[in-house]
Amino acid sequence: MNQISIGASNYIELIKARLASDLKQLERSGLKFNIQENPAGKYVFLSCSVSGRGNGGCSDEDALALFKQYLADVLTDLIMCKWQKSMLVDIIRENYYYFGEEERRAIFRNALNYLEDFNSGDRDSVLKMRKKRIILAKLQDFLSTCNQIVIEGFIRFRLKEYIKELQEAADKAVDDFLLDREYKEFIQLLRYFVDIQDSRTDVVNVVMKANGVFKLFDGDHRAINSAYLEGFIMDLVESEINYEDLLISSLITIAPREIVFHTGKAEVPPATLETVGNIFSQRVSLCRGCDLCTAGNT
Repeated sequence: MNQISIGASNYIELIKARLASDLKQLERSGLKFNIQENPAGKYVFLSCSVSGRGNGGCSDEDALALFKQYLADVLTDLIMCKWQKSMLVDIIRENYYYFGEEERRAIFRNALNYLEDFNSGDRDSVLKMRKKRIILAKLQDFLSTCNQIVIEGFIRFRLKEYIKELQEAADKAVDDFLLDREYKEFIQLLRYFVDIQDSRTDVVNVVMKANGVFKLFDGDHRAINSAYLEGFIMDLVESEINYEDLLISSLITIAPREIVFHTGKAEVPPATLETVGNIFSQRVSLCRGCDLCTAGNT
């Protein structure tokens, strides 16, 4: 009878449940097995005794090889589903301890998005399957010469590239988090500017053209000229600025009580609409069917 020892400090019950479920099929193929649990400090070891049925059935050697194939597949799934998350939490806690608990949770969620978490989305995505093949191959190679495995040790010493990928995902997630925080702080500052200054007109109609150019009209559909903006346009002459930046800056300078986007067949860039909406909140609305919308198509 062959024996394989599986040690882990976490998810041991999940390993037992998966093995018990998958090995029912192996029993029908002529494999006999028995699992015993042995605690050892912070680790728990599962001693799996495996044998064939003989008499023309599965031999002990074939039974062991078959068991190792199933074991490698089970451990691959659990590493990607469970250990990946716990390792990511540890990486963020150790490397970015200076963030608050809620901030670390946000970073964790961002990192999982980079990793295409195995529990969400398309389980058959190319990225996920590539990762699974790499981990599975390393487990199969390890188990081909060893009958004992400690999961955390295997991950630390045999999956260094995988750990590096988790660290890179955490780093990217932190960058995203900081950029998002800076953006929110900037939006808050712009809101303050809008709130403290008097509105130069009640309504600003923004007519978007298909080429990205915009025109501003007041509530009576009269074009808003540079008199509203005073020296603002002149200040931008020597600066690199695109149409979206100019639009947002113009609206902040005018500080209207209501902003209506007239798109016609054109589309307001989503980022622009989101930024204007964040700054002016409930003051923003969309119109897709009036004279100004028609004018935007010409």
